[in-house]
Amino acid sequence: MQKVYVVRLTVQERDELRSVVKKLKGTGQKVRRAQILLTADADGPNWTDERIAEAFSCRTRTVELIRQRLVERGFEETFHGAERTQPPVEKLLTGEQEARIIATRLGSPPKGYANWTLRLLARKVVELEIMDSVSYETVRRTLKKTG
Repeated sequence: MQKVYVVRLTVQERDELRSVVKKLKGTGQKVRRAQILLTADADGPNWTDERIAEAFSCRTRTVELIRQRLVERGFEETFHGAERTQPPVEKLLTGEQEARIIATRLGSPPKGYANWTLRLLARKVVELEIMDSVSYETVRRTLKKTG
C-alpha cells in the first residue's frame, strides 16, 4: 500500500533522534517517537507501520499519526510535542482571591478554635465573600502552593 505521509529526515534530524535513543534521554514517549521516526524514515529502514507498531509495542494508528504530524506540522512539534495553549483545567481562584485566603489563614482563628482547619477556612472564605462557594480541597491546594 502506498504511504500518504512519507517520513524523510535530514541528517541533522536523524542524528538528534539517534542521540535520544542511544542515551534514552527524555521521556519514554519522546524516546518512542524517536524510535518510530527513525524506523519509518524513507531514506533509512523504511519499515511498514505494522512492523513498527509491533517492534515498539504501540498501535498502528499511533505510527500513522506520528507520520502525519511530521509531514503536516514539522519535526520540532512532532518530536518535542506541541505546547498547550491553555491549561487542562482552568484556575478556580484569581491571584487576589488566593492572596486573601492566605491572609485569612495567617490571621488568628475564630474564637473557640485553637487552629484553622481546612473546612473552617473554607467556610470563612464564603462568609467573607471572597468566593461564592469553595471546597476545602481548593483551599488546601492554594495553601500548599505557598509551602
